Amino acid sequence: MIKVGIVGSTGYAGGELVRLLLQHKEVEIKWLYSQSYLGEDYHRIYGNFFKLLDKKCVGGDINDLVNEVDLIFTATPQGYCSGIINEELLSKVRVIDLSADFRIKDLDIYTSWYNLEHKSPEYIDEAVYGLCEINREKIKKTRILANPGCYTTASILSLYPLVREKLVDLNSIIIDAKSGTSGAGRGSSVASLFCEVNESIKAYGITSHRHTPEIEEQLGYGAGENVIVNFTPHLVPMNRGILTTSYLNLLSKVNYFDLKEIYNKYYGNEYFIRLLEENVFPETRWVSSSNFVDINFKIDNRTNRVVVISAIDNLIKGAAGQAVQNMNIMYGLKENEGLEQVPLFP
Repeated sequence: MIKVGIVGSTGYAGGELVRLLLQHKEVEIKWLYSQSYLGEDYHRIYGNFFKLLDKKCVGGDINDLVNEVDLIFTATPQGYCSGIINEELLSKVRVIDLSADFRIKDLDIYTSWYNLEHKSPEYIDEAVYGLCEINREKIKKTRILANPGCYTTASILSLYPLVREKLVDLNSIIIDAKSGTSGAGRGSSVASLFCEVNESIKAYGITSHRHTPEIEEQLGYGAGENVIVNFTPHLVPMNRGILTTSYLNLLSKVNYFDLKEIYNKYYGNEYFIRLLEENVFPETRWVSSSNFVDINFKIDNRTNRVVVISAIDNLIKGAAGQAVQNMNIMYGLKENEGLEQVPLFP
């Protein structure tokens, strides 16, 4: 059994980690860390765990707690994980971090976009970006796993085959993304109140959203050169889910079957990536509460552009589910272990 601890267990992503790992036959949850709810029964925070999980939230020195586990998940704000990482801790446990602390390799870019001083820059190069379907071999060996962001997962996976094969203008990429309100986290703010969100849709982080450099960096690795994107996220009045619609200029005339063959080349054998049938397009309702990524595209012959659409659950494939998938890869388990849930509908 893999013994795990979860730091930030009472946020939405932390709660989903608990739900998924509780059903994982190779995992034992040893502790749930939360300074905000210290000493409280976990099922009193999330009532769905009543009679399913009998644990209290713990706090204290993380360096003592790691002696009880093999792996820790840090579902915490930016800055926390980089503040606890050191050689002593890594000699005892492996770390899967759901924040942005180790996602971006360029320290100057991290500092400028997140307005934070990185507390352990010496580990940035060692950390592996945990986009499972692309970095699988690197993930197997790492001690520090940077779990990708939700918008970035949907954006990168849907566009990676096109940029990798140099089929599109790398400076023409426009990503229009929409997310449910759980992406804002569980903390209270006026902007996420029911009356502020219901019956409305809004763009935010226009030209300045923090996932932009993450998308550019990872697509750049795929292309072997710099990639520039316009990324605009939107908040929509639903609990969960992300839909991305991306627009790219094609470099030559291609047809549907040409591009479908390319996507099959990269994802045809991937369990969690579902390439939809021609003229069937992703919808968030068909991936809700699952680790699946639905992808399809449409070529606009009039403008010689391709429109690529993807859908994920932002809390599962965009956070906790991908973290569990990464854990499975790191420990040589079946990749879909604990993640075979059928999407929920309605």
